[in-house]
Amino acid sequence: MNSKKQFDFVKNRKRFFTLSLLILATGLVFLLVSGMNFGVDFKAGTNIDLVVGKTLDKAKVDEIMSQLSSSGQVTSRYADPTIGGTNNDRVSIRFDEVLNDDAINKIQSAFAAAYGGEVSKEVNTVDPQLAKELLIKAGYAVGIASVLICLYVSIRFEWRFALAAIIAILHDAFMVIAVFAIFRLEVNLPFLAAVLTTIGYSINDKIVIFDRIRENLRFAKLKTDEDLVALVNDSIWQTMARNINTVLVVLVAAGSLYIFGSESIKLFALAKLIGLTSGAYSSIFIACALWYMFKRNSLSSKKKAAA
Repeated sequence: MNSKKQFDFVKNRKRFFTLSLLILATGLVFLLVSGMNFGVDFKAGTNIDLVVGKTLDKAKVDEIMSQLSSSGQVTSRYADPTIGGTNNDRVSIRFDEVLNDDAINKIQSAFAAAYGGEVSKEVNTVDPQLAKELLIKAGYAVGIASVLICLYVSIRFEWRFALAAIIAILHDAFMVIAVFAIFRLEVNLPFLAAVLTTIGYSINDKIVIFDRIRENLRFAKLKTDEDLVALVNDSIWQTMARNINTVLVVLVAAGSLYIFGSESIKLFALAKLIGLTSGAYSSIFIACALWYMFKRNSLSSKKKAAA
């Protein structure tokens, strides 16, 4: 394959590096200034799901909660109620504090009185100590997964591949975090699951291209920098069809979850969509370019030694 007739990924690497850095830097600023919008899984509080059996009206729900707050029956701050369910008959309300049984019963009674009928409830409460423990373990999970992947790639390939892969994987994981930080989307346990599966998908996508680069290296005679550029570009184009087909299939699946799934799974699906897209992008535009830069340095060292 004549790579000169195709788009040159390596020569244009600075454009993609700049794009990624702009997004990640913006996410980092939002993260440092505002922090993450942690859900009840990582922040102490109570989440109440009420099913009223009738279609809920957002304005009426807001009015009920406003009356409860103004009368002093509910003193804890709460996030904007979310309406969902098969017939929009379920409302989910997250409170910043752990509610006692009396406050929970008052909320249930208020909705029962407003909509006339039985109102079933589901209550999830996380105390401060458990929330802190979950957050710490979430960080450990991402860190351990990244280290094990790095070891795996180091054993299967070489350190240059491993270093390029781990930088690109961290890029993908933080890309999801950055988007959620910028748009103040809720971070919960499903979000963590999405980040971890993003890491798994991302390394699989990169190994496919790295495997082709390693195979082409066996028969390549790398004398100049142009030879190395051509090898990387050829390897990317040789795996392009496979990469596009794979990412389209998984994006359709994640997109279907986001469009047709319940409210409780939408943020998980959105995090998956961001992570899968970032994983496919970084495999082609980031990881391979990084490996090229590391390998180019080794070629320069050999030339100096020979001279």
